[in-house]
Order: sequence, then C-alpha cells, then structure tokens
Amino acid sequence: MSIDLGARVRLGGGAAGRYAPASELRSPITAPKRITLPDAELMLWRELFAGSESAGYLQGLLDGADWRQDRITLFGRTVNSPRLTAWYGEAGVTYAYSGLSLVAGGWLPALLGIRERVGQAAGKSFNSVLLNLYRNEADSVGWHSDDEPSLGANPVIGSVSFGATRTFQLQHKRCKTARSVIDLTHGSFLLMSGSTQHHWRHRVPKSNLPCGPRVNLTFRTIK
Repeated sequence: MSIDLGARVRLGGGAAGRYAPASELRSPITAPKRITLPDAELMLWRELFAGSESAGYLQGLLDGADWRQDRITLFGRTVNSPRLTAWYGEAGVTYAYSGLSLVAGGWLPALLGIRERVGQAAGKSFNSVLLNLYRNEADSVGWHSDDEPSLGANPVIGSVSFGATRTFQLQHKRCKTARSVIDLTHGSFLLMSGSTQHHWRHRVPKSNLPCGPRVNLTFRTIK
C-alpha cells in the first residue's frame, strides 16, 4: 500500500525497513503508567517501541499486510467497515465479530518481533492479532467492547499503535458520565485486562483535524 508518510506523520529517522529480531529486543523505552478507572485494569506504555523502529514497522505493515474492507453488521444493518483490517495468528485460530468469521493463516514475519515485545511487557503470550488501518481522519471504530465468548471470561487485550496519534475514548457501560480519553501515540502500548471489557466500552472517533495513517494492532488470545 502506497501512502506518503513523511509530510503527515512524525516518524523519526533510522533504518525504516528493518525489523528487530527477538534476540535484539530491548527493555521498554518508557515505564508503564497505570490508568486508574473504576472496574478496569489499564496500563499504558507511551513508548514501547522507539521512533525509528516504529517507523519501520509502520511502513512494513502498510506495505505487507493483507488489508481488506469488510462488510460488517451493526444494529441490523450491513455496511462497509469504516477502516481496513487484517487478521493474523496461529494457523486456524478463528475470530467472529460483527457478522464476520476470520480464520488466521499464520504470522507475518514483521508481527513476530512485535508480539514478543508485547508479550514481555504484558507477561502474557498472545495467539492472534487484529490489525486496523485508519487511513486518515475519516476512518474510525464505533463504541464496542472486546468481550466475545472466544476471548474468555476476562480478556487481555494488548493494543499497539504506529503512525498518527488518534484519540481513544472509554465510557462506563452503567455510569455513562464516567469517561476517559487517551491519546495513543506512535510506538505506544495500551494493556487492557481484568474486568475492563465487562464494564467499559471504547471507540476511536473520526478526527476533526487532518491526520495521516495509523496502524493499530490488538493482540489477543482466542480460547
């Protein structure tokens, strides 16, 4: 996929096309911060991946992932997904949501180093990942929770962001006035665990300001 990154996303310098093998994984660039919300367990690493490393992953995934725009079912209507997606993981792992059934055919090489870094930070091994490409400010994802039965009783979701900063909004399911907003920046990692998905929903709304592409990777474990 050809997208001009230079003018629209601050990526940093370095060998943009190089992926770090597992043997070269480094400690997180920044220490994690606990985000305190009722009925939730959230940890945020502002920079789990350094600038040049993040730039390489972003370009590699833009060019190498099997991006597709699915037709999804929302509130009884079938519409085009407002973003592009790709599904990877252990061969045969299946994820069903919004009327779709996605079957993984394996891992892209670029994803293996990201998965290991994320697993080290989270203290958990993930067997699959949903990639979302927000091409510009018009792409979005609506209110939802990652609470499908296949994710288990208390899903652990590891969310990595490469590219343009987008706003991640959370809202408590019972107390609608309980809200939180997090800017997910280039190279950041947000870990959601415990009962978060039972009590909170989240979204990435359209932006009022022009912005470049963002690739978000949500690592998960399908039971």
